[in-house]
Amino acid sequence: MKYSGIGGQAVIEGIMMKNKDQYATAVRRPDGEIEVKKDTYVSMTEKVPFFALPFIRGVFSFADSMILGMRTLSFSASFFEDDEDSEPGRLELWLDKVFGEQVEKVLMAFVMVFSVVMAIGIFMVLPLLIANLFRRVIHSETVMAFLEGAIRIAIFVAYIKLISRMEDIRRTFMYHGAEHKCINCIEHGMTLTVAHVRESSKQHKRCGTSFLIIVMLISILFFMVVRVDNVWLRILSRIVLVPVIAGVSYEFLRLAGRSDNALVNFLSRPGMWMQNLTTSEPDDSMIEVAIEAVEAVFDWKAYLRENFPDTVIPEEKEEVLA
Repeated sequence: MKYSGIGGQAVIEGIMMKNKDQYATAVRRPDGEIEVKKDTYVSMTEKVPFFALPFIRGVFSFADSMILGMRTLSFSASFFEDDEDSEPGRLELWLDKVFGEQVEKVLMAFVMVFSVVMAIGIFMVLPLLIANLFRRVIHSETVMAFLEGAIRIAIFVAYIKLISRMEDIRRTFMYHGAEHKCINCIEHGMTLTVAHVRESSKQHKRCGTSFLIIVMLISILFFMVVRVDNVWLRILSRIVLVPVIAGVSYEFLRLAGRSDNALVNFLSRPGMWMQNLTTSEPDDSMIEVAIEAVEAVFDWKAYLRENFPDTVIPEEKEEVLA
């Protein structure tokens, strides 16, 4: 495997792929055609040098992914909105009056803040409160840290299992698999064709699912060390340490995505296993969408020539035969 620098995410009936400052969102429209939108996004770590420092860049890279994710989800959702005319509600009218043209950005910011607050509440604070019920019978802080971590992971797995019952989410997980398979196809030196993508793995070490699992595992180590007696201080510590844990987790994920070291691969396994919950095998039409997204922002042929010179690219093979 050789690092390509491309990454992406699944959207509604489509894929977003990003390469440096360029990103493209490919969506399978209701009429069966593929719509591709290409744009640029300069990350916060590029705009502010301080944000690019190790252990700090992880928090801002996560924020970048949320902002870009909201943009691309909004684009993909626009193809599947109800076409029926309906009168705007009072809330919509009030928002338009107060924020005007900025209403979409305001709503996007609200959704992101709300999502972060809910995630911290459900996956950081709630496990602590549940684990705290066992303090009367468990007196070891180390055991309590492991118990809290186990509860955190169990809640995450239950959440994924619950939402995967929805048809739209199941299809999104299939597109998620297509995204991984495309990147794996290229990074393992194969030409980007439907057949080769289908053969590739749907698991990738740089996946966001892996990042979340790494956060949960590293949090166990942190909370084994950070010990306070007051439950309110424990809750505060879980909230305050989120950026620190995220920063450490990002550095490991960044290393894992660029390394084939046996130890790194071993430590990456929990995240890879968890990806079985968030990725599914795509059909060929989904793979076609993913390929369109990749080709809009990444010259995979030039990448293969540089990193896998023995790989025969179709048109080059035709030239040789001629």
